[in-house]
Amino acid sequence: MHAYAQTNIQLFNQLHRDGYRPAELEKVVAAHELAATLMTGQFRASGKTFIAHLVGTASIVASVQAACPIVAAALVHAAYSAGDFGDDRLGPSDAKRDQVRSAVGDEVEDYVWRYHNLPWDDQTVRSVAEKLDRMTAVERGVVLMRLANELEDFLDLGMLYCGDQKRGWTSASPRSQSMIGMARNLGYPALAEELQRTFDETTHAVLPPELLRKDARNASFLLPPRSYQRLKDFFAARLASLEQARQTPRKT
Repeated sequence: MHAYAQTNIQLFNQLHRDGYRPAELEKVVAAHELAATLMTGQFRASGKTFIAHLVGTASIVASVQAACPIVAAALVHAAYSAGDFGDDRLGPSDAKRDQVRSAVGDEVEDYVWRYHNLPWDDQTVRSVAEKLDRMTAVERGVVLMRLANELEDFLDLGMLYCGDQKRGWTSASPRSQSMIGMARNLGYPALAEELQRTFDETTHAVLPPELLRKDARNASFLLPPRSYQRLKDFFAARLASLEQARQTPRKT
């Protein structure tokens, strides 16, 4: 079993024990509040709540004593790819970036922006591994966030609860070994060992079929509260009624 936080309380206690300063703790609390707002009703492909994934990612980053801005950024790393800013659109915009800056500051937002702009597919992973030594400290911090994100998705055999596209993973794959090598080259041997252990565990584990959903997903998803759906249906019906009334000729 891993010892990474999965709730805000566990994360805050971890950071306090590890000696993060009061101002740093305040920054992380603000990041969590933003994450909770942006990720309401959202789940990872495994069915895990998105906010738990974000907390876990930040906990992994903190476990290697990363600087506070990276820990805070890890808490909102998916803001631009999955965050609900209320405009029904995914992806970054100037207004969204301003909102994140207002909540967590320029430095943290810059990490989140860079994370969003660093794709993480097989080709990119290989490219990043090859140029890691030439990266700036900030760029290496973003790579650390990416590695923590991957590790968090595999914790508790989480990847095996996803759809078929996610389950086809082996610890011996070039991508797995590249990420393990990156962790070592970044100066985090314990993280490299944890990645290896978790990948190996996932590769060799077999889950009872009763635990696997036939409609398991391969991507994150939203489950809106029923009250939200009811309001949405009400307003849709109301708009339809108004439109019908507008198009109906008046009697003279």
